[in-house]
Amino acid sequence: MSTLPSTREPGGASPEPSPEVEARQAIAYTTFNVRQRRLLTFLLGLTTTLSPLTATIYFPLLPLLAHRLNTTAQAINLSITIYIIFQALSPAIFATLSDSLGRRIIYLVTLTLYVSSNFGLALTQNSYVALLVLRAVQSLGASAASAISYGVVADVCIPAERGAMVGPISMALNLGTCIGPIVGGLVAYKSVNYGWVFWFLVFFGVVLLAVVAGFLPETARNVVGNGSREARRWWERPWMTPLRSGTFTLWHDFMNIWTTKPRSSHLTEKGIDSKTDKKTAVAKKRLKILNPLQCLRILLLKDAAPILLVHGFSYMIDFSIQTSIPVAFTDLYHLNELEVGLSYLPRGTGIILGGYATGILMDRNYKITAKQIGHRINREQGDDINDFPIERARTRGSLYLVSILTCSVVGYGWALDQHRHIAIALILQFIQGVFQSSIYIFSNTLLIDILSDTPSTAAATASITRCALAALGTATVHPLIGVLGRGWYFTLLGLFTGLSSVIAIWTIRTWGMVWRNKRVAGTARSDVPGG
Repeated sequence: MSTLPSTREPGGASPEPSPEVEARQAIAYTTFNVRQRRLLTFLLGLTTTLSPLTATIYFPLLPLLAHRLNTTAQAINLSITIYIIFQALSPAIFATLSDSLGRRIIYLVTLTLYVSSNFGLALTQNSYVALLVLRAVQSLGASAASAISYGVVADVCIPAERGAMVGPISMALNLGTCIGPIVGGLVAYKSVNYGWVFWFLVFFGVVLLAVVAGFLPETARNVVGNGSREARRWWERPWMTPLRSGTFTLWHDFMNIWTTKPRSSHLTEKGIDSKTDKKTAVAKKRLKILNPLQCLRILLLKDAAPILLVHGFSYMIDFSIQTSIPVAFTDLYHLNELEVGLSYLPRGTGIILGGYATGILMDRNYKITAKQIGHRINREQGDDINDFPIERARTRGSLYLVSILTCSVVGYGWALDQHRHIAIALILQFIQGVFQSSIYIFSNTLLIDILSDTPSTAAATASITRCALAALGTATVHPLIGVLGRGWYFTLLGLFTGLSSVIAIWTIRTWGMVWRNKRVAGTARSDVPGG
């Protein structure tokens, strides 16, 4: 049996590996090949556009909704608050379940909820209560996709290569932030019937549901192992696979991507390693007593808490700026609804470019860190990060990102306060988009790395944190601007979040690996019978 070279430095003495270690080294981390991961990236990117598209398409409609429902702007803002609350709850429920039940079934359930809620919103346009209730259901259906997608990335990618998937997925995730305000602004500008927005979302949701049901494979490791175990239940298999036939060559080739024989690897007779079998058994036991709020315990982990703070503060900045744009740009620059929607484009473009660049840089930083410590990356089975400083790799250069983001937030506030040319504000929004998305992505990926046994649960915890801070930012932005003015509000916001993030990153780099290894060791002891 062939084994991979040791990850120790050349010339360093090391004992011969035990048969158990050799067996573990011989099992591939995943049987999903490069082509399959690329198609997965495309499919996940489509699903992750759902939440930002649904959230941002709503902003330009606020005055129209208040007029049609004969209520106040404050009452309509309550629908945004409810959306954010359920945006936090949805991953806590569904992403956690996806770690036990599998990814596909949760995608199918949430997309069905999403389509149903938008159908109701399109048909019920004269009830404020219906708006609040259906927006809650809409958020439940839309908001779990991002957390589940991070779970899929952890299922099929070794840590050294996750940036190649996370970057493009994040680009697609934020494509919705570009499209949403434009569609919403166009409807608000051209029509008094806001129902067209929800009919658009119905169509988009149905297309996504069909694509996921037809083509997305099951990847959850407790269901299909490393990809070598056959998915047996009808909801675990892509439904279009049986339609494959020799007469449709293009269709045949497309579906062959998922039916290609897995690359050879030294597997056990069951097709997965014994470690995966044990995890599967544990997952099945946990399913019986599943607590959807179990992800909240991650908030109290010393190695996870500072990562969550960095992640949440970046989102708080983003949502505070988004919420302030309609009022600021209407009052200061006299833009109409469509122009306000178009003013979100620089920020969205920055987020997309930042997401792409960050994916590349994360993999590069991993390689640099591995080279610095003399670590040889195991691209077949994946690295055991218990002995790898993943915190240093993911946060490499992050202090520069935080510093530039802080300066751009402060500058943005004073550009508005002093009523400078709109181009200055738009350029600063672009800069914020680039660096905010970089911080968002590396922190979320790091959280998945250190909690790789339950990646979607970890992503759900990140969602709870960022939505809580976003809700705080949304609720306070206009009252504080009224008291402090735009210049001082964004100065205080930038300095508070920037300094807090710097302290958190220093803590991650200094103590993160120590705390992580202590937690893992404690978990291992608790798993020993009688321990």
